[in-house]
Amino acid sequence: MDFDDPSFRELLDALHDGVYITDADGITLKVNGAYERLTGLRSEDVVGQHMQALVEQGVISQSVSLRVLKEGRALSLMQSVSQGKRLLVSGTPILDTAGRVRYVVSTVRDMTELLRIKHERDELQQLKQLRNSTAKLHASQRDDLLDASPVANLPASGRLFAQARQVASSDVKVLLQGETGVGKTLIAQYIHKSSPRAAQPFLALNCGALPENLIEAELFGYVAGAFTGAGSKGKRGLLELAHHGTVFLDEIGDLPLALQVKLLKVIEESRFIPVGGLELKEVDVRIITATHHDLRQMVAEGRFRADLYYRLNVVPIHIPALRERPEEIQPLLDFYLAEFNARYGRELAWGLEALDALTDYAWPGNIRELINLVERLVVTCTGEAVELFDLPEEMRALPASPRDGSLPLRKQVEQLERRLIRDALVQHKTTREAARALGLSQATLVQKMKRWEQG
Repeated sequence: MDFDDPSFRELLDALHDGVYITDADGITLKVNGAYERLTGLRSEDVVGQHMQALVEQGVISQSVSLRVLKEGRALSLMQSVSQGKRLLVSGTPILDTAGRVRYVVSTVRDMTELLRIKHERDELQQLKQLRNSTAKLHASQRDDLLDASPVANLPASGRLFAQARQVASSDVKVLLQGETGVGKTLIAQYIHKSSPRAAQPFLALNCGALPENLIEAELFGYVAGAFTGAGSKGKRGLLELAHHGTVFLDEIGDLPLALQVKLLKVIEESRFIPVGGLELKEVDVRIITATHHDLRQMVAEGRFRADLYYRLNVVPIHIPALRERPEEIQPLLDFYLAEFNARYGRELAWGLEALDALTDYAWPGNIRELINLVERLVVTCTGEAVELFDLPEEMRALPASPRDGSLPLRKQVEQLERRLIRDALVQHKTTREAARALGLSQATLVQKMKRWEQG
């Protein structure tokens, strides 16, 4: 067969699908123009090349021609090329009169767009199923989320969850205030799950984690060609995706002034214009915001719009820092120790002195710091219990005793005693060696630690 015959070449190039022909040894003989267009590969790059060499060079992900030669039958497979396209390649053996493979002719069809459409359809179906199942379960989800919190029934957090329940039934704007890591996202989720919107999406955006242009694109979406790098079909933003649901804007104090104007329009008119667009989109969402900044001070300094502040701050909810609710520290430690024990197949317990040190610690990173620490300890501790010397150095020391004599002498002596015992435990690792260094019996030292824990 003359593959260089002009009529044959013209016939191949008239085909919409790509064509790839190899001989019985897997050497490339001919490709048509459609194949070059689909793959970005030129004829001179592949003709004369063995298929195995093209696979090894990463030009193609796998070769249907080699599979056909090996198995002696027609077959199809998906192939990835360097441009990121997904191709359906169907190879057919051409036999000689003796039944031996003489050529392999493969047809190539671009499946990238079809696979994308299928993926989007599957996502929509999953979202529909999720919403249906959520609608059936939303009445119990609120209680499940409450049950998942180990401190929901303790005084400080109990009042917090009760306040969240009270505001959940309406669409009133809620501003969650508190230090980083106190659990603002958890409270926002609880409000959503306790609301009539519970069956609809809850979508969150951290306004301090992205540059201004990306925040705008994520929140409002964009039309095709709105900016360099924008998708060819545009993108729906969180406001549109959360239609009938809730959008949680964390660190709202970091939202740039230009975007504050657009957000205010959404709040006042329930509509917005996507980036690069001309048409207004109607939207029905509940907006919950959170910040660790003093927004009132930012308004006074001109860094936050006063009109937006008063729109968002209808019901402020302050979430206290963990150091302000010390009675919750041990329940949280126990809860997350059990959780990470189960996750990593451990059976760690808290050593008395380690637990004592952690309950006295100020937790500047709040619950987030506590969770991260417990997970790290479960992964790194080699013994059966978390001991004092397993803790980071800053967590081992007791707070300094007051120098104004405000504590009774007995309490000051007890704090000094505890500090000395802790230092000995860090240095000597075991209660036996620490007791010997302090001139105590091991039983006396352990008894003192137990008394402190109980007290």
